[in-house]
Amino acid sequence: MLLRQLEYLVALARERHFARAADACFVSQPSLSAGIRKLEQELDVPIVRRGRRFEGLTPEGERVLLWAHRILAERDALRHELSSLRGGLVGTLRLGAIPTALTVASLLTTPFCERHPRVRVVIDSLPSRDITHRLAEFELDIALTYLDDDSLGKVRRSPLYEERYLLLTPKDGPLAGEREAQWSEIARLPLCLLTPQMRNRRIMDEYFAADGVGAVTPSVETDSVAGLYAHLAAGRWSSVISHAWLHMFGVPEGMRVLPLARPHHGPRVGLVIADRRPEPLLARALLDTAREAGVREALDRLLDVYLQQG
Repeated sequence: MLLRQLEYLVALARERHFARAADACFVSQPSLSAGIRKLEQELDVPIVRRGRRFEGLTPEGERVLLWAHRILAERDALRHELSSLRGGLVGTLRLGAIPTALTVASLLTTPFCERHPRVRVVIDSLPSRDITHRLAEFELDIALTYLDDDSLGKVRRSPLYEERYLLLTPKDGPLAGEREAQWSEIARLPLCLLTPQMRNRRIMDEYFAADGVGAVTPSVETDSVAGLYAHLAAGRWSSVISHAWLHMFGVPEGMRVLPLARPHHGPRVGLVIADRRPEPLLARALLDTAREAGVREALDRLLDVYLQQG
């Protein structure tokens, strides 16, 4: 069994198309198909359900795929460990992040790359359910997500900060002169919020409900923080934001931020890795960097600056 054959299988399962999988592996489609057939012969099981096009994996194929991810991850771990013995880490760190935490990723990746200049970082923006799956399938080394998510399964958690929610509103808006805002008051404003599919929005809906708001009907909903800020810059809408977003987007001209009456701290955000041994060496290196990066302190200082300006 060649590791290259396992790479073909992983690419095919990911792309779900023979030609795209071959392109991803930089080989011809006949070479990829021949490699997978050779793997089936060596293991004496059918792996791929074949028809006029790719139709998925057999039950045996799903099991082989899991082992393929594991074996390739062990190969990468060996390479990383040997590279560290030769004088520095080399390889690719695969980091998954929920969209609402991407705004702080540079607080980790910048010092990490300065410390490990020969390591390449690839960041995927993913919903939390995909993060759970890809950690389990060895497709991610580490992830940046909510730590209280029950769907994470068996992972090791490393907290970075607690979300703090703010009202971002026009300076001439009805609440702009207040010292703090109530969720029930915010619900009466023309709002731009994330869509209910986003975990951050569902958390906010719980706080609205706790303050007696039955349902929130925003004027605009979007599935990205960038899309939300693009609308806020027009100066017409208000929004509830996480203080972590200030690191990337700040406060648009003509707007101000107000603290909310409650909660003082929201859910925890941090790094998670699959609970397995040995730990991915590159993931461990990022955790070491995170402990010294002072993400919580950096975000709190930034928040204080904007609140004083407001």
